[in-house]
Formats: sequence, structure tokens, C-alpha cells
Amino acid sequence: MSRPPSNHAPESPPSMSRVPSYIQFVPKRAMASFDNLVVLANYEERLRDAKKAVWRDRGEKPVEVCDVWECVEHASRGGLRAGSLAFAIRAGINFFLLLTRMHKVPRSYRLRLIRHAVFGEEPLRFAAMIGSFVGLYKLILNALPIVLRGPDDEEEERQFRARLRESKRPATNETILEEESDDMPSVSRVPRPGRLSTSAKAHQEWLHKRTQRWYSVLAGAVAGAIAIRCESSDRRISIAQQMFVRGLQGSYNTISDRIGFRIPNGDVMVFALCCAQIMYGFTMRPDILPRWYNSWIGIACKVSPAGTSINRTMTREGRFSLADIDKIISRSDITPGNMTRLQHARDLATLPTPFFGPPLPPCAAIHPAVDSCLSAQLYFFGKVFAWMFPIYGTLHLIPMVLFKREAMRLKPLKMFIRAFLGTTRSSAFLGIFVIIYHSWLCSKRNMYLTLSALRSSMSHTFLGSLASVVPQAFINFLASKPAYWVGGMMSGFALFFEEKRRRSELAMYVLPRGLEAAWVMLRGKGYAFHTGSVGDVILTSLGMGMVMVSRVNDPEHLSGLVRRILYQFVGPN
Repeated sequence: MSRPPSNHAPESPPSMSRVPSYIQFVPKRAMASFDNLVVLANYEERLRDAKKAVWRDRGEKPVEVCDVWECVEHASRGGLRAGSLAFAIRAGINFFLLLTRMHKVPRSYRLRLIRHAVFGEEPLRFAAMIGSFVGLYKLILNALPIVLRGPDDEEEERQFRARLRESKRPATNETILEEESDDMPSVSRVPRPGRLSTSAKAHQEWLHKRTQRWYSVLAGAVAGAIAIRCESSDRRISIAQQMFVRGLQGSYNTISDRIGFRIPNGDVMVFALCCAQIMYGFTMRPDILPRWYNSWIGIACKVSPAGTSINRTMTREGRFSLADIDKIISRSDITPGNMTRLQHARDLATLPTPFFGPPLPPCAAIHPAVDSCLSAQLYFFGKVFAWMFPIYGTLHLIPMVLFKREAMRLKPLKMFIRAFLGTTRSSAFLGIFVIIYHSWLCSKRNMYLTLSALRSSMSHTFLGSLASVVPQAFINFLASKPAYWVGGMMSGFALFFEEKRRRSELAMYVLPRGLEAAWVMLRGKGYAFHTGSVGDVILTSLGMGMVMVSRVNDPEHLSGLVRRILYQFVGPN
């Protein structure tokens, strides 16, 4: 009997699917994505390597050199890297400074000025100086232990190298101080020693065992003496002075730390004493300062050369030049009251028997654009503040971009606000400096005239009796040359308005000029000798010897800025 047909299709057997054990081929799109990831990883790795070739990260290992040929290779690479970095930094600074005054330059000259600022002689000479110094220093410092070591030294060096490799992270002079605050050590403050990690201690012991103190002194002195020759003759003395005072700073901090001696606010005292010598030279002895420095001070103080000349000749010789007073009278911004006062002084000077008045210049010659002495100080403060704000802005922003790139990337607004406040504070500091000195010039003239009038014409009155109490020596001092030295020292105390961590840097900036002015004065009186054409070489050699021995043995006694610069250019060894 046949079976009836079914209306439903026969059921198919269940599928027995499984994951194949052989290698499957992925789609081309997935392979392309994988290749892109590999390319990106390789690119980032090459980018990190390129970054290390330009900028050192913290914790870079010292390079181990075993023979003289490796020293030559290590020194050559270091010199080329330092020279390239120095060229880029110098060209960048020139370009940024040029931008601050580009609006005043005609359009036809702008491209030429940019080309000169970036590829001119100045960046090339600076790169040659830094590159030759780093190369020679690395060569001498690393070659001396190899040439002069004995069998015992080789065994000790192997032990310390093994300890250095076993440390979890590399250490350098920079990592020794990475846990410290960013405050720069002052010449008046003994810095707190850095807390050394295990690797940092191993590195310091390795340095002390491998390099004796005189190794770094000799390497720094020889390299500095040769490298300074790469710079132009008009810039050598400035660089030599800066290196010398940096060496003095490190040596002073080292000695004060060992004997426990300190001077409270010593950086402000150094700044005030240097400013006293500099401002005395600007007003009374312009020959003891470089011509460009005299010109810069005149621009910063907002005083015309004719007014400075009248002030100097009146104090030193009791007269003034009619040509100088005519230059001030012909100024377009002079007020009618000051013009009347200066014209009266000129008429007295042209009498058959000339009468010049007291041995002090009229205040109208100092601030011809403002009648009142008090209002003149506010006028000077505003002019100086507006003039220095873009310059200080560049000086605050460039180190922040160079040395604090990570903070700039993470918190750009905070860092820009910090740079703005620092620029404002620094510009206000220089404005206060200027108005203190101007106030002293006006006040000592007014005190001299008032006290002299009271003592002569009102001797029997109460005010005359009070004036007679003031010693005549003090009244004569107000009209003497040393009064300008005191005025410069008083102006130096404006440094208290500047940020504390910048005070030592500013003191180190003016110290070379103050020492130079004092040296030239002593040389003119026969108390100092002439150095001839080798003075800058000798000064650079001494300064770099002191700086490099402090860097190897006592890096915490150098300022933070010097430590960072040396670490980027020279490296661990």
C-alpha cells in the first residue's frame, strides 16, 4: 500500500559547522589597517628618536667610552648637536625680537632683515662657539680618565658601570635636582641639597670616581678659551663676563654651603651695588661703560643725551653747553613752563659775566615734557612700562616654550597667564627703578636749593634755625658726584618688586657691567693692569673652569637656568 504524498518538503540534515584549524586570509582592508598601525608606530618611534637628537629628556644615560677613538666620536656628535641647537635658538630669538619692531620697518626691508636675523653672521658664530666648546669639553673630559687611568682605576670603573646599569632608571645631573623646586639659587641663599635617588647616587659616585675635579676644570678652561675665539670681537667681552660671574656664583654657593656662611638678600645687595657703579658711570663717567650700554640706559631712563650732558657738566665743571640746552628747547614735546625756565638759564649763561646758578642741572632739562616733578615720575613709569612690556614678554615666553613644553601642552591658558603676570611684574620693576633714580635727581636738587636759601637769607627765623641743624657737609654732598652713586644704589632696591626666583638672574646680569666699570676706573687711576687682546680669553677660561667644576661636583649650587642650559647642550658627559 502506497504512502500518501506529503505537503511538506523533506527536512535537510543539520549543519556541522566548526572553526577551521588552518590559517584564514583576512580581507585586504584589515591588512591595510594593520599596515597603517605598523607604519604609525614606526613613525612615532622615529619621531621620538629625532626629538631626542634635538632635545634631551630627563634621565639620559651617560655614554660609556672605552678608548680615545670613541671619545672623538662622542665629542664630534655632541659638538654637532650643540651647534645645531645653538643656531636654532639664536635664530629664533633674533626672529622674535625682530617681530617686536617689524611694524616700524619699511616693507621693502623686512625680508632682508628676516634673512639676516635667521641666517646672518650672528647665529652662525654663536653656533660655532657653542659647538666647538661642547666638542672640546667632551673630548678632554672623557679622554683624560682613559689616558691617565691605572689598573685599579679600571676595576673601580667597571664596578661603578655595573651599578649604573643595574639602576632602574638613568640619572644625570638634571635628575639629581628634579625633585627640587624651580626656584633658582640666590647668591645670598645656600640652596638645599637635592634628594638623591639610588640611580642618582650611583651616577654621582661614578662621576666622582671617573673624573677628578681638575679634569673638569681643565676641560672647561681649555674649551672656553678656544671657543670664545669663534665669536666676534665686540661680543666676546660680554660672553666672557657672563661666564665669569656664573662661575663666581657657583663657587660662592659651594664655599658658603661648606662653611655655613650666608648673606640675607645678597642678590639684592649685589644688584644695588652694581647699579650704583653703573648709574654713576652713566651720569658722571660715560667712558667707563660701553657706548651701546650708555645708549641703552639713556633710552630706558627716557632722558635725552643733551639732558645727560647738561647734568654731567654742571656737576663736574659748574657750567653747561649752550648747544645742549638749545637741543632741549627745540624739542616739540617741551612744555611752555619748562621752555621759560631753560630760556632763563640760557640767558644767564650768555651774560658778559656768565652766571650758571647752583652746580645742579634744572629739572626742566631732565623732564622737559612735564612741568611737575611728581607728575614726571608717573610719566616716566608709563613710558618705561610700555616700552619694556613686549621685550620682557619675549624673554618670559621663550624659556617657557623651551623648558616647560609639557606644561604648555597640558595647561596652555595657565602658562600664558603666568607669563603675562611675570611680564607685567618685570616691566613694573624697571619702571620703579627709573622713577626712583629720577626722583632722587629732582629731590636732591630741590633739597640743596631749599636748605641753602634757608641758611643764607632766613638764618634768624625758625625755619632757618632748623636748616642750620643740617650739616653743611650733607648740603655739599647733594651737589657732589658721589650723590649719583647713592642714587644708583637706591634704585637697585627696586629689585624687591621683582619675582624672588628672578632676582639672582638679574643680579648676575648687571654684575659684569658693574665689575667692568669698577675695573676701568681703577685702571685709569693706575690701580689695575691692562689685559690687552687676551683679556676676554682669560676671563672666559677662568669662568668656564669654575662653571664646569661646579656642574660636575656641585650642580645644585648653579642656578636652575644654567643647569638646564648645560644639560641640553653638554648632556651627562
